[in-house]
Amino acid sequence: MTVRRARPEDVPAIVELVYALADYERAPSECHLTADQLQTALFGETPAVFAHVALLDDRIVGCAIWFLSFSTWRGVHGIYLEDLFVRPEARGTGLGKALLTALAQECVRNNYERLEWSVLNWNTPAIDFYESLGAKSQDEWTVYRLTDKPLTALGS
Repeated sequence: MTVRRARPEDVPAIVELVYALADYERAPSECHLTADQLQTALFGETPAVFAHVALLDDRIVGCAIWFLSFSTWRGVHGIYLEDLFVRPEARGTGLGKALLTALAQECVRNNYERLEWSVLNWNTPAIDFYESLGAKSQDEWTVYRLTDKPLTALGS
């Protein structure tokens, strides 16, 4: 079992994991990520997205994709975890916790004060896992999102 920062050669495996996550989250038609897009985001001239991978027997079976956030109230950066996914056959091995531990270590090492993410309300296995680690739901906040036509209309 190994968790490490993603490398350029990991991109195809990470893209596969993102599509597997979209399928798990019952939204496969919403996932359009390409390897070129992820390669640029992670390893281009100005990367703004980062990733860790989890390996079991030298095979990538999980990933955490994240970016920096900023708290105006605390005055420091944090990490926003965009995606955390471990293939079903590798769950229960500790890799999910190891991925979150790696991100917590990034926070501690860089004096970031938050590690945050979103979870679907129906995903009770994930909620139970996160709460077992001490994570707290931020129920007083509701996430809003602009995409597609509404985003274009507002931005035009």
